[in-house]
Amino acid sequence: MIDISITLSASTPEWPGDTPFSCGWSATIADGASVNISAFTTSPHVGTHADAPLHVRDDAAGADRLPLEAFFGPVMVVNLVRHAGVIERETLRAAGLERTPPRLLLRTDRSIAQGEFPGDWPTLSPTCAAELAADGLLLLGVDCPSVDTRHSKELAVHHALFDGGAFILENLDLTSVPAGAYDLAAPPLKIAGLDAAPVRAILRHA
Repeated sequence: MIDISITLSASTPEWPGDTPFSCGWSATIADGASVNISAFTTSPHVGTHADAPLHVRDDAAGADRLPLEAFFGPVMVVNLVRHAGVIERETLRAAGLERTPPRLLLRTDRSIAQGEFPGDWPTLSPTCAAELAADGLLLLGVDCPSVDTRHSKELAVHHALFDGGAFILENLDLTSVPAGAYDLAAPPLKIAGLDAAPVRAILRHA
């Protein structure tokens, strides 16, 4: 199995301006307690996570209503490390993706896995995202911080995917993952009222 999750720690880069991860102790054995009890604070968007529709729409489904079937099953990893800018269907075909899979992970190597927040990263065009969802895509996962560009305010790719019934994983660690077919297990935590949920994402060779 290949763990493609980002480790959450105080050094994990958060989206600029978001709530970073921090951890402390509410009880310790060293201070006389019978157990150690930790407590942490973080935005659910720090590290590997699944976005919920609530992230981009009021009164939409939160993290506790994300469908598990989207996050389990066959997945294709496509290598776009050398690509910059907008990703179209032709880009994916040139990278070896002949047909739309149920789940798709894009490796760009513009990730926070090395401890720094990237300046920019390639993203699907909204049209490409909508076409993939219409073709049966259930899940798009990326190793970069967002399926949209860093400075996007419209978040058109988020909307295109959610409109088409597809879901989103962000901040994966695909650094050592070759392109190809795998099985994915990436259940989001069931937390009511959140716009995203932390995920432990794992690949297994198909």
